[in-house]
Amino acid sequence: MSAINREPLTAPHRTRNDAVLALGVALLAVAIALMGGEGIPPDHLGWTLLLGGHVPLVWRRRRPVVALLGITACVAPYYALDYNPALPIPATVLALYTVAATGAVRRTLLTGVAVLGPTVISNGLTNPTGALESLEISGWIIAVLFIGIDVRYYRWYVASIVERAERAERTREEEARYRVAEERLRIARDLHDLLAHSITLIGVQTSVAAHVLSADPDRLDRKAVAQALEDIAETCRTARGELRTTLEVLRAHDTVVGADPGAGAGCVSGSVSGAEDMRGPLPGIAGLAGLAETGRVAGAKVELFVRVESIPPSVGAAAYRIVQEALTNAVRHGGREDLTVRVGLWTVDSALRVSVRDDGTGEDAGSGGGVGLSDGRPGFGLVGMRERARSVGGTLDAGPGSAGGFEVTATLPLSREDELR
Repeated sequence: MSAINREPLTAPHRTRNDAVLALGVALLAVAIALMGGEGIPPDHLGWTLLLGGHVPLVWRRRRPVVALLGITACVAPYYALDYNPALPIPATVLALYTVAATGAVRRTLLTGVAVLGPTVISNGLTNPTGALESLEISGWIIAVLFIGIDVRYYRWYVASIVERAERAERTREEEARYRVAEERLRIARDLHDLLAHSITLIGVQTSVAAHVLSADPDRLDRKAVAQALEDIAETCRTARGELRTTLEVLRAHDTVVGADPGAGAGCVSGSVSGAEDMRGPLPGIAGLAGLAETGRVAGAKVELFVRVESIPPSVGAAAYRIVQEALTNAVRHGGREDLTVRVGLWTVDSALRVSVRDDGTGEDAGSGGGVGLSDGRPGFGLVGMRERARSVGGTLDAGPGSAGGFEVTATLPLSREDELR
């Protein structure tokens, strides 16, 4: 089966193997000649023509048609001299099979016509009573040609199966690498949202405590200071818990990947699946009340309006992270003590609409919604929000509001049922 499945034109050591095969076929012809048979036993000329007809078999795969013509050039005078007709049959059959198995169907049919046409016509003219014999000869030649065609198509079929399997394996490896990259990007976005939100709140709460301590040292409001410090501690505890969950996902990913360096794409894919299993519940619409409360603790007036029905978890998680980042940017860059942030979520036309508007006057608010870092370098706030929206097939716009301040709006379609990767 290995010899049949292998493409004959690209097989290794084909000339050497064909030389051995030609020698074996010649020995078979000698053995048949020793057993006797019809026709005149070969003499010196007959043996020369017979053995010379086996030499072209050495190049049967490299030049199949030339090999067949060389065999024909020796076999035709052999048959004309009425030597034993059975002796050249193995070499002729092998040459015909090679032509059919290595070439197009058109070439095979033309070869069959070229071989059978003169034989059938000459027998019909010189020996009309031998029509049955001509039919028998034509039958086995046609059978050999069709066997070669069938083997050729079988090789094509096997090659296509192998090619599809290799392509599927490459696709699985690419999909595994893509999922790993997506997982890393998701974790990076989560870390950015978590740290930016928590650090902003801690900074605001620390400023409140510092203001209370320095405003009137003689009449220290211990209760306000204690509340500010308790808010800072609570923010740290929440951030530490979310950070621990993220790091557990990373550790699980590294453990699975490091367990078997040679496992390939299956190991990578398994590691991503394991990370997804340990991710825990996704944040969603239910957590918006907590975000609004943290914004109020940070000194902003947060008005929350939510009118949504059941939505896919992936869309809910994206909306949560968009509101979290937009609220963080508003608190950080609002520029006024009585900042008001209006957060609205509603469904319309099979999509979830998200709107976060503030009435801030900060210089940075209109230049990117708080995406700049403290040292002037551009940050990743708007980039992250847009990536969140695109992850569920949505869009996001951000810029100065029509009535001042800054506004972030997003449209997240609800028709997608797939979960976050």
